[in-house]
Amino acid sequence: FQIMAGKVKWVTDIEKSVLINNFEKRGWIQVAENEDWNFYWMSVQTIRNVFSVETGYRLSDDQIVNHFPNHYELTRKDLMVKNIKRYRKELEKEGSPLAEKDENGKYIYLDFVPVTFMLPDYNLFVEEFRKNPSCTWIMKPCGKAQGKGIFLINKLSQIKKWSRDSKTSSFVSQSSKEAYVISLYINNPLLIGGKKFDLRLYVLVSTYRPLRCYMYKLGFCRFCTVKYTPSTSELDNMFVHLTNVAIQKHGDDYNHIHGGKWTVSNLRLYLESTRGKEVTNKLFDEIHWIIVQSLKAVAPVMNNDKHCFECYGYDIIIDDKLKPWLIEVNASPSLTSSTANDRILKYNLINDTLNIAVPNGEIPDCKWNKSPPKEVLGNYEVLYDEEMAQSDGPDRDLRGRSGQSTGVKGNRARDSGKPVLTTWK
Repeated sequence: FQIMAGKVKWVTDIEKSVLINNFEKRGWIQVAENEDWNFYWMSVQTIRNVFSVETGYRLSDDQIVNHFPNHYELTRKDLMVKNIKRYRKELEKEGSPLAEKDENGKYIYLDFVPVTFMLPDYNLFVEEFRKNPSCTWIMKPCGKAQGKGIFLINKLSQIKKWSRDSKTSSFVSQSSKEAYVISLYINNPLLIGGKKFDLRLYVLVSTYRPLRCYMYKLGFCRFCTVKYTPSTSELDNMFVHLTNVAIQKHGDDYNHIHGGKWTVSNLRLYLESTRGKEVTNKLFDEIHWIIVQSLKAVAPVMNNDKHCFECYGYDIIIDDKLKPWLIEVNASPSLTSSTANDRILKYNLINDTLNIAVPNGEIPDCKWNKSPPKEVLGNYEVLYDEEMAQSDGPDRDLRGRSGQSTGVKGNRARDSGKPVLTTWK
């Protein structure tokens, strides 16, 4: 029994080899969920049960889980947009320079999610649609992943038909499960080899108040298998429009060796050689900036439970003006590997995540300050550390990675005394 005493006891309800191999490599001990466990890597369904009022389950100090109780404030498409809109209004009220608008009333800096409506607000959407009748819109169910239930429309009649077809003519009476968001489709995506792609970036949040988050250096791009065309005749060809591997792998042109994926460092090299180093650095600084802003937007409503950490999958689309757009955030980024490289990447992602979440692989103590030493970060780098940002004070010189200033956002944020991105390497 003595030998067992110091070993972390783990449970998971996600049977993925990249998880289990990591637990076993550490010599941790698998137990059943009704036994005493220290670490539970759980599905979003299970987290709901653990933190539900009915079960009244109380975690002890030596137990950690891989989701925040109400992670859906960020990972449900409708709630993410709602929280970002609220955050903008609050910054505006405070008179923050970040909330500055241009002469058309558009946010200059905080315009990083496509215009989105929740479908009960049908009238607001119609009003917007009529302003730009030539636009394409993308409809997504709020609570589904992997590209399920998504379609594109460019006529009001299509949405009316959809609402008739969905069993009930009134959006409001549908259960929240059927809630949809409708967003302006980014129809000028940056293309590489004529194909659309998006970025999947991994962001680890160890605490929301104070906010501390890490960016995984090894993100990747997911490419469509069919060349992109904005032509409205191809609106229902999802191989053209949706980058989800769950969809693309069924395409005739899907490549099972590279899985239609590129590493972020490949993308960086490609952009540096085609667009130049400076604009590439600026693009990546902006991507990091919008990730931090999205986390700040949900931090006030997030139940910052000390037993929790979370590794989010961020989906970003870059348009042909090299402007990044936040499309959505996933609570359970896929741990399925479509290729050998994928498996290595995800194994390492879990390994590095565990090194930060469970220091030294010892029995967790959720009272620790969640600030691991640099040596254990692996492929993560600190993206934002609120405590450090505040102790550095508003006047520190904001430098981007290339040694230039991170541009107008950084300087404005600095002038406004806002905590700003501090830790570019």
